[in-house]
Amino acid sequence: METIGKRIAEIRKQKGLTQEEVAETAKINLRTLQRIEKEETEPRGNSLKGICEALEINIEDLVDYGKTEDRTYLVYMHLSVMSSVVIPLGNIILPLILWLNKRDRIVSVAGQGKNILNFQIFWTVCFYLLIFAFAFCKIMHYPFNPFLFVGLLIGVGTFNFLYPVYAAIRVSRGSVKNFWPAPIKFIK
Repeated sequence: METIGKRIAEIRKQKGLTQEEVAETAKINLRTLQRIEKEETEPRGNSLKGICEALEINIEDLVDYGKTEDRTYLVYMHLSVMSSVVIPLGNIILPLILWLNKRDRIVSVAGQGKNILNFQIFWTVCFYLLIFAFAFCKIMHYPFNPFLFVGLLIGVGTFNFLYPVYAAIRVSRGSVKNFWPAPIKFIK
């Protein structure tokens, strides 16, 4: 499991901040932050609170209070998206249930679940808008190529069926990242 120091360094780098900027904003000594990132010491109290405020994250994002690591659950959460083949809106409902059930107890479920749900909500809206556009054009007798619509539906549907397999394979191999592209954040 990743340590607090490594997480702080990783988040700081992802946000494009220097150690000096974080230390100044957190109102701690630069050397203290360097020791924390090198895992020579752990941040406590005001130091931890200041670092989290400087990085604009919650303390819970750094400290896993009693959380366990369960990659199998993450794999199931990614694959649960495929339930849309059987259940309408299953690509949102089942991952939502899995996310709500274990987001506070398993490492990475909170972030991965939000990412999956954001993408699935966006994908579902786009998919149903495409179906609506097809029906509208058909009803209004607009000249259009129905094969284009059908091809788009099949392509978009196939992507949402195969991509969870790719993400689940990556998670099962130990690479825990937010694999789902989420252009709009519905759940923050």
